[in-house]
This record gives sequence, C-alpha cells and structure tokens, in this order.
Amino acid sequence: MSIKKIIILFIFMISLYSCADYNLNKDGLKKEKKYYLSSGFALVYNHKHFLDKIVNRKINNNEIHILHNFLKPNTSIKIINPINSKFIDTKIYKKSTYPQFFSVVISEKVARILDLNLENPFVELIEIKKNKTFVAKKSDTFDEEKNVAETVPVNEVKMDDLTKPDSKNKKKLIKKNKFILVISDFYYKESANNLMSDLSSKTNFNSYSIKKINNKKYRLFAGPFKSFNALKTLYISLNELGFENLNIYKE
Repeated sequence: MSIKKIIILFIFMISLYSCADYNLNKDGLKKEKKYYLSSGFALVYNHKHFLDKIVNRKINNNEIHILHNFLKPNTSIKIINPINSKFIDTKIYKKSTYPQFFSVVISEKVARILDLNLENPFVELIEIKKNKTFVAKKSDTFDEEKNVAETVPVNEVKMDDLTKPDSKNKKKLIKKNKFILVISDFYYKESANNLMSDLSSKTNFNSYSIKKINNKKYRLFAGPFKSFNALKTLYISLNELGFENLNIYKE
C-alpha cells in the first residue's frame, strides 16, 4: 500500500473515531441531550420593533408565533406564565436577533393566551423532548387556544433581588417591586459622573444615580422604574450604545 493511501486511511479512521465519540461520555455511554430551559422577560411583538430594527423578523400578531435567538425553527417548546401557571405548547416560528434583554419574542396572541401582565411579561420557556406527544395549538378559536393548564409545576421566578424577601411572596413581587438597571461599577466616582453626564445627553434620560458601594467602588444605575416595561426603552437605547448584559435588580 502506498504512503498516500496509508495517510488517507489514517485520516479517515481518526474522523470516524471522532464522530463516534462525539455523543459518548467518558464511560462510553451515549450522552443525553440537554434541553433548553430559560426564564426572563418576553418582548411582545409590535411592527414598530421591526421598523426600528429591534427585531429582524416580522411575525403575525394574530397567529401563535414565537421568535428565538438560539432555538431552531420548529423546535417544540412550552411557554409558561409563572404568575398564573397558564402555558401553551407550540413551536419556534423563526430564529431572530433581538436585544439580550429579552429571553424570547412572542406575538400578541400568545400574550393573550398566557394572560401576561404586559407591564412585567415574565415567562419561562422549556424545550420539549421529541419523544413526547406534541400538538401545536393552531386554531382561530381563542377558547380552543386557551386550553391551558391552571396547575403546573414551575420553577421559582429567578431575578436578582436587593430585599431578599420570603419565597412565598416572590411571584407577587414581580408586580409590586420597582426595578433598577445597573449600568457599571467604577473605581473612581469622577469616572461614574463622566459616563452619567454622557449617557444623559445621548439617551434623553435623566434618572441616573451613583451609589457608593465601598471606598473603591461606585455604582452607576438608572431608575427606579415602576415596571419592567418602563425600563425597556432605556435598556434598548443603552444596548445600541454598546452596553450589553446589563443587570436588573428589584428594589
């Protein structure tokens, strides 16, 4: 056998081994797929979001349409409103880009089915295993679409909380608490002041504040806001200026 053929055979064997090992763990057993799970605020679609390039895909607000920046089209999912435990089983309509501020983009029809509080549209999204029975809810009759469960186990609503209340009151606090948008921490107060002045002029927003955390840390934040929806516009403006992964706290 020629050297060239030996090299080709060697490369082929390495590739075959790599592919075979891709789905195996260290014990030689097949790895179980990790299904997607997230919780956060949904962006309820408006055509203005597309015109303003906040979302790069159009959807029909009269249909059950879901956009996601990670999950592929036709991925089976469950979206839950943890406040009232209503949920809907459907599929991802299209992939899309949108601010990281939001965990998912949903149509107005989905928001109605889940009976979301549009001021604080907090949802949980779970990818459904393929081997489970799945029928997407697609009907023109609202009552049929609203065939949702009133009792379903859900995870605790997770969000940074400055007050750390009892877990029994967490769900109610999504409606009652005010929100603070933390922009950045600084070693020098002067640096925080300079950025605050710059942002005030660029965002046309004046409710910025600086808090002394300790002798070596000053925190620039915006708010408080009465609801998540109230801080949404500012977050998008800051995102466009290059600020990403901004933290939201409940006051």
